[in-house]
Amino acid sequence: MIFGGFGAAPPPSAKKSEQPAGEVQEIDAAGLAKRLLESKSVVIVPGYGMAVGRAQHAVHELTQVLRDKGVQVRFAIHPVAGRLPGHMNVLLAEANVPYDIVMEMDEINHDFPSTDVAMVIGANDIVNPAAEDDPSSPIAGMPVLQVWKSKLVVVNKRSRGAGYAGIDNPLFYKPVTKMLFGDAKDAIEKVVTALKAS
Repeated sequence: MIFGGFGAAPPPSAKKSEQPAGEVQEIDAAGLAKRLLESKSVVIVPGYGMAVGRAQHAVHELTQVLRDKGVQVRFAIHPVAGRLPGHMNVLLAEANVPYDIVMEMDEINHDFPSTDVAMVIGANDIVNPAAEDDPSSPIAGMPVLQVWKSKLVVVNKRSRGAGYAGIDNPLFYKPVTKMLFGDAKDAIEKVVTALKAS
């Protein structure tokens, strides 16, 4: 699936989208672990940041710990997540994440309203609501994972920096969103440690 103009310089009319749109709310590993343990349904959205951080094995351990505690965990895969089609699927398979909980975008997008926690790990543009809400956005019309419909969205990123398309993400400033800053592997390992200590 190819999206025309994806990754190109934003048009002049979209320059306003590059400016930070508000304040972010942060969450730490212990706070996230508490929310995860209170959850019935968790959806993990992996992106290029998971690949760069080599965090897939930590994510697998997180998945196992949660499933052992009775939490339903699934993965939502966007067709252009990472740097080539199937990138996330390969990484998750390498980490022995069960194939039957790895869902394609069309299979899982309608489940976000009933999801307690959506964890976005190193993804940006594929969860950007501007694709649906802002006709002037460079990614306008691109299908995205509607994580913002979940009860809580936790976005793990190294910084507030823009994604591949070079634009800001309004998701970061929504009331349902909290940011877990840091390298993906380190951040997820801290959450796993906090879960095991609970």
